[in-house]
Amino acid sequence: MATAERMHQAQRLLEEALRAQMEKHYDDAVKLYKESLAVCPTAEAHTFLGWTYSFMGRLDEAIEECRQAIGVDPDFGNPYNDIGSYLMKQGKLTEAIDWLEKAKGAPRYEPKHYPYLNLGRLYLSLGRFEDAAREFSQARFVFQSLVGPQTTDEPADDDLVH
Repeated sequence: MATAERMHQAQRLLEEALRAQMEKHYDDAVKLYKESLAVCPTAEAHTFLGWTYSFMGRLDEAIEECRQAIGVDPDFGNPYNDIGSYLMKQGKLTEAIDWLEKAKGAPRYEPKHYPYLNLGRLYLSLGRFEDAAREFSQARFVFQSLVGPQTTDEPADDDLVH
């Protein structure tokens, strides 16, 4: 099978796996992600397989899939954030910090504000409130830079009486 054909086949399997995952058919999703990886390994398929494992409570396997994703494409930021998130679920908060920091600097990552939110949550749980506030503020800035300024009927922070 030609390379373009293999990539197309892998993408089709990846999309089918994602649909199964969204329908909570995790065993089917795992099978389809593995088929996609057998046709053409991608960072996305490894990351999404890890995501599925996380829904199944298989966090160590989820982390391993994310590590493989990074091996395929170190510029893809999602697996860095996901490893950080899984480590947080395992209670390994200080270990998670480095992974979330790497996600923030990844050249190819969407949604770019997630690692800031995760670090904010992590720092809150550690009682590091100033660090948490900084991360949440940065998450807001990054999010607004992606979607543009939001208009509301609420006063801006500068308009509030302190």
